[in-house]
Amino acid sequence: MPPPARRTRLLRSLGCLGLAVVVLLGLAVGGFALLRSRGLADPSPFEPRCVAVANDLAVTITPDQAHYTAIITGVSVERGLSPRAASIAMATVYQETGIRNLDGGDRDSVGLFQQRPSQGWGTVEEIMDPYYSTGRFYDALVEVDGWETGDINDVAQEVQRSGYPEAYRDHEADARVLASVFTGHSPAALRCSHGELGRADVDGLTESLTDTLGDLETTEAPAGEDGTPASLSVRAPRETLAWTVAAHAVANAGRHGVQSVEVAGTTWTHDPDGLGEWLPSAATDPDAVRITFTAG
Repeated sequence: MPPPARRTRLLRSLGCLGLAVVVLLGLAVGGFALLRSRGLADPSPFEPRCVAVANDLAVTITPDQAHYTAIITGVSVERGLSPRAASIAMATVYQETGIRNLDGGDRDSVGLFQQRPSQGWGTVEEIMDPYYSTGRFYDALVEVDGWETGDINDVAQEVQRSGYPEAYRDHEADARVLASVFTGHSPAALRCSHGELGRADVDGLTESLTDTLGDLETTEAPAGEDGTPASLSVRAPRETLAWTVAAHAVANAGRHGVQSVEVAGTTWTHDPDGLGEWLPSAATDPDAVRITFTAG
């Protein structure tokens, strides 16, 4: 057995080595998390994610966040607002809730935007409805003088009156990416990993699309006895609207059993082990988005 002094030095050395290993592991995990958050590392098949890419920047969000992003940005499209409105809204929900529909917060704040019933935003039940809360945000936004050209952080603060008036600025770059992708200005730029799909829910996706984007010309085709899967065709006379519909369908593929989304000669196909890819297809109708559902 080594003498006490030597044992002490040995234990200290082992302790330092152990601490170094822990630090290195922490850096490795943190580095991977950063890469994954920027879309540079694919998620595992057990960790569903959506990755949006625009302006050489990739943003990773969960399918649940993608669901709310599709609503927030889609309502701006339905109202005829510019993508800038969606950017401001997304910077706001990033800061307020991390794009989550929370049933609580500071004082009586609730919902995606942490709006307060006591400040006249509506009842708790109303604010917890993402369509209502998003609409109320845009109602207030368009009343801000110069919102179309003003600083995104300052415009968001004018609406929210937050105790952290500069915090929205931290989320501006990611918000712009999501706004560009989900409003159809960055085509074929959203990929999602949803794991194993559930049953086909054509009516559910149709309702989600029309609730978000307003009146759309949709045609449903039921599954055939020969095994042909159910499908949904959506007429979209504008290219940006077609890609808005496509992004909405990809983001919500896990909720509604979407197997593929075809638009403008390009098809995204669900991959249970990855994000899926946008690849060339034989689509010939430039004004239609064809959504195919799982046969399971």
